[in-house]
Amino acid sequence: MVAAASMRADGYRLLALSIDYNQRHQIELAAARRIAHLLGAERHVVLPLDLRAFGGSALTDDIDVPKQGVGDDIPVTYVPARNTIFLSLCLGWAEAAEARDLVIGVNALDYSGYPDCRPEFIAAFEDMAALATKAGVEGERFRVHAPLQYMTKADIVREGARLGLDLGLSWSCYDPAPGDLHCGLCDSCRLRAKGFEEAGIMDPTHYAAV
Repeated sequence: MVAAASMRADGYRLLALSIDYNQRHQIELAAARRIAHLLGAERHVVLPLDLRAFGGSALTDDIDVPKQGVGDDIPVTYVPARNTIFLSLCLGWAEAAEARDLVIGVNALDYSGYPDCRPEFIAAFEDMAALATKAGVEGERFRVHAPLQYMTKADIVREGARLGLDLGLSWSCYDPAPGDLHCGLCDSCRLRAKGFEEAGIMDPTHYAAV
């Protein structure tokens, strides 16, 4: 949400892509639809891709989502190669739409340690895109924008507020509680709450546990 709004503020037109990868819940997709509409995306594609067929993650398999706090190891909520898969699909649409700018909301400061959120990954994907596409080999370079890359969660909250966004429309939780509440205990909820607290901005999120 903040990444897209930041790009829009810089004058970019928006095409929004969400992946329905048969994750644990559909709430984030409903949030994505609201946000795409709010930001004036010219088109919002929700693409089905059943990653439960592979499993290997608490988000795509019958594995409990950790609730003990953010640790040092890559948690089981990591979905194997997810951002590589998502950016590859984004790249395919971008080339078809004659767009050369891809945007992803990854963050490498306040995060759960996923390898596909790091700057090295973003740079490597740009290099791969130049080799893997007709546009790339013809000299039209794709750029992957990650405007939140070096922000803390507090920075992201402040940027969202500066852009005039209703951050309560966004969704972070990996394991929603009954009543469509954020669980309040998974890594993503803890990092979200931490961001609002450190930014000194009221958290509009409804948590089942705090």
